[in-house]
Amino acid sequence: MKKLSLIATSAMGLEAIVGKEVRDLGYECKVENGKVSFEADELAVCRTNLWLRTADRIKIKVGEFKAKTFDELFEGTKALNWGQFLPLNAEFPVIGKSVKSTLASVPDCQAIVKKAVVEKLKSHYKTTGWLTEDGPLYRIEVALLKDVATITIDASGAGLHKRGFRVDQGGAPIKETLAAALVLLTNWTPDKPLVDPFCGSGTIPIEAALIGQNIAPGFNREFVSEDWHWIGEDKWDLARQEVEDKANYDQPLDIQASDIDHRMVRIAEANADEAGLRELINFKQMQVKDFTTTKEFGVIVGNPPYGERLGEKKAVEQMYREMGQAFAPLDTWSIYMLTSHEGFEDFYGKPATKKRKLFNGFIKTDFYQYWSSVRPPRKKADSE
Repeated sequence: MKKLSLIATSAMGLEAIVGKEVRDLGYECKVENGKVSFEADELAVCRTNLWLRTADRIKIKVGEFKAKTFDELFEGTKALNWGQFLPLNAEFPVIGKSVKSTLASVPDCQAIVKKAVVEKLKSHYKTTGWLTEDGPLYRIEVALLKDVATITIDASGAGLHKRGFRVDQGGAPIKETLAAALVLLTNWTPDKPLVDPFCGSGTIPIEAALIGQNIAPGFNREFVSEDWHWIGEDKWDLARQEVEDKANYDQPLDIQASDIDHRMVRIAEANADEAGLRELINFKQMQVKDFTTTKEFGVIVGNPPYGERLGEKKAVEQMYREMGQAFAPLDTWSIYMLTSHEGFEDFYGKPATKKRKLFNGFIKTDFYQYWSSVRPPRKKADSE
């Protein structure tokens, strides 16, 4: 097994959650802006792709070096051990980005990195002919930040938020990775009720069901690195067997999801059905003002409308008022709402216990957290 430098990329604000997930898989890591870095073996490529709920994608860092000139970029890239990763017939498109760097032309940087990799592979495989690029895909990225070039290979393929079971999405769905993060940021455990009163296409309740039964979010999809010879089918088989062994399909769950729009409820049901989780979630068409429950010590988590479109603001603010009134009697429940509306607490009628800044796509939002004022009774030990 070889040691690899791996990066789990992350949306702004979720880095600490991604870091915790990486540590929970047994890997020491360093949490930085937009990414979590760690050293691990080939099996970790499989395991992190399958298990990480809140990361955007897994990348392999091939190298990092100073590059203020195109010569430095070419020589630095060529010096890297490309033969360790890419077969002679590898398909390797190069993408790029440049921030606060002397080399500001991204297309030029991409062309130079491509040329350097071609030269190195020809040297490594002792060939002078054209590279056919008709083999497995290795998408290379050159990222320049303050004149430091970081060269990576994407090991995920489609972004990790693409779980493989979204049949339809309706309007503007929340990303699966953010939805999973919202659930992980609550105090919910699988033995408690969980309610999403703004379920839309069902992303939050589906992610909660996956978390509740410890089902790996990548169980239903493929990854680009499954075709890489140096990882091998045996490691992927091992990682997928672990996914199967650790799933707790017998864990009973009490998850309720509702939406004002009956069409969205049908879409949410279809998505849950595709994920094989339909029986675990109770869907219904309902307005948030009509929510009542006799259950205790549950969690309400939602991504309500923000009122960002012209003409929607007043209606959304009225809905926030009605939400506050409907939830007011629930003193044993914890409530978590994500919105970009800065006056949310005023309309809801109560200041949050805690707020956390998060980004929903490019929208700056706050995650308002209202912790229950009543502690659940302590569970009696089995020996009592």
